[in-house]
Amino acid sequence: MNENQEKGIKKGHNMANMEERGQVYDDSQIQVLEGLEAVRRRPGMYIGSTSLRGLHHLVYEIVDNSIDEALAGRCDKIDVVLLPDGSVSIQDDGQGIPGGIHPKMGIPTLEVIFTVLHAGGKFDGNGYEFSGGLHGVGSSVVNALSEWIEIESCYQGHRYTERFERGAVARPFKDEGPTDKHGLYVRFKPDATIFDEVVFDYETLLKRLREQAFLNAGVYISITDQRDAENIQHEELEYEGGIRSFVSYINENKHCQLIHPDVIYMKAEKTEDLNGRPARTIAEVALQYTDTYNESLLTFANDINTLEGGTHEVGFKNAMTKVINDYARKYGQLKADDKNLSGDDVREGLTAVVTVKLKEAQFEGQTKTKLGNSGIRFFVEKLVTEKLSEYLEENPAVGRAIVDKALTANRAREAARKARELTRRKNGLESMSLPGKLSDCTERRTELTELYLVEGDSAGGSAKLGRDPRFQAILPLRGKILNVEKSRLDKVYANPSVIPIIQALGCGIGEEFDSTKLRYGKIILMADADVDGAHIQILLLTFFFRHMKQLIEDGHIYLAKPPLYKVYRRSGKAGGERYAYSDEERDAIIAELGGKGIEADRYKGLGEMDPDQLWETTMDPENRILLKVNMEDAILCDQIFSTLMGDEVDPRREFIEQNARFAENLDI
Repeated sequence: MNENQEKGIKKGHNMANMEERGQVYDDSQIQVLEGLEAVRRRPGMYIGSTSLRGLHHLVYEIVDNSIDEALAGRCDKIDVVLLPDGSVSIQDDGQGIPGGIHPKMGIPTLEVIFTVLHAGGKFDGNGYEFSGGLHGVGSSVVNALSEWIEIESCYQGHRYTERFERGAVARPFKDEGPTDKHGLYVRFKPDATIFDEVVFDYETLLKRLREQAFLNAGVYISITDQRDAENIQHEELEYEGGIRSFVSYINENKHCQLIHPDVIYMKAEKTEDLNGRPARTIAEVALQYTDTYNESLLTFANDINTLEGGTHEVGFKNAMTKVINDYARKYGQLKADDKNLSGDDVREGLTAVVTVKLKEAQFEGQTKTKLGNSGIRFFVEKLVTEKLSEYLEENPAVGRAIVDKALTANRAREAARKARELTRRKNGLESMSLPGKLSDCTERRTELTELYLVEGDSAGGSAKLGRDPRFQAILPLRGKILNVEKSRLDKVYANPSVIPIIQALGCGIGEEFDSTKLRYGKIILMADADVDGAHIQILLLTFFFRHMKQLIEDGHIYLAKPPLYKVYRRSGKAGGERYAYSDEERDAIIAELGGKGIEADRYKGLGEMDPDQLWETTMDPENRILLKVNMEDAILCDQIFSTLMGDEVDPRREFIEQNARFAENLDI
């Protein structure tokens, strides 16, 4: 019997087995998802996820439509309201949606926009000069993923209304009569059967709306939270300074020293022929240097935050590196034999916002995280090269200060390289050389492995004995880790508390970071549930945020949550202990057990647990509580780390005073 015959027999047996199990693949198995059914079946394809991020994306889709109206010069005011019933409303004073019957679809145009995928007024380029939403799915997706949605459109003297429930018409389109208003009102309630959580976060929405107000100078945006009648929150956002105000806002909240007092602002426009029609492109850049060691760069395309950058970011970075190097050589701050400053040197301490507006923005995916238009790179590069060079020539003191900052960064980076090489010779700082205190696991598949960073040798000993050595590795920390917020890279490489972490992870830091070399899929910070433990976790998070940020972005960093109490009967047989992770849980367990004769011991640290207890409560994948560290707002994270871990005392004191009421389980 040849190989093909064997394959045929096996295939026949497999088909027979499938039929026995009722798994038949024929014409009837081909499904066609019509209308909005596809969105409801696969929401992640359209909004990224059904988590809080996806929930807030619904609001952004509607607000982005209002912003498009503002970009077209037809809208000056946008109001967002979080309502007590869990719904949210977005109202603008734009032109509204036309109230006629769509010539092709034969149904009201408003209904087309909210029920038909890939329908909108932005495809042919006639309705909107600039737009973030070119896919034509935003409004219909919001409708599909809402329990209900109500629309009121005031267009050319008439008011039109319609209501949908889970994507289907619930109250037909109606002309409500004449009105002197204009604009669009949308109110919707997310579908709880779709989303993991349906409670909007006020601060998250406020952050996004503030960005939009900065990016569209003169546009008034308000947000109101009416869900708590006794604590109504309201914010009005309007910034005439545009992205210059944005940069100032970021730096003010960092509580840092400025290298130069004024924000440097640049703008360029061009008009080209696009398919027989004029197409305008606008680029704006605002930047300012601080005395920090970190870069804060935000990029936008048609007001969409391009989190993964793109061509406009590449153009900006290339131009910055070229201009600063050319200036440094022209005025002798770089000698003929000196190497050029690197991009990282040039951007150390830089806060910048780059925003472009263009006719047909090409994004990667519906969630729009990366700009792909090739021509924008050269447009932004030309703008920054010409305007920044001109500014530095006219402001030589600023030019010298920026170059001095970059030269200092360069010297520190060279010192870091030498320290790294010295450390490698002394300690074997290579991916193949592991720290002596590391108790490694036997599994080599990264997606299955875990590294516990443990506070102290005592807890490390219990963790080592209690772990599953097949996939769990243990690294006891040597004292308190360096506060990297106050340290350049050369100090990091020379610090004995940091080196073992770098060695264990194997992926390098800074310029050398390579996520493909990471040895563990989960990096778990396990510290005592007290003030010292929290401090160690913050120091570790600061280190990861500043030098291995991608580990946080990719979801590799976790916090272990050990129990606070062991609850047990005062007398009786050993065993049967219960564990509580809060005071409330402790009280509930005591009440459940009858109260009398029940004791609750407060753990002072992980070292008080024996290996079995540590495994059962904190390390067993079946029982443990792990908190994934995420970063929804990188700028806010940057500001908080600068405030809490930086040199300025007064902002840190103010932050603690404002947030002290949120502190729990303090061991004092």
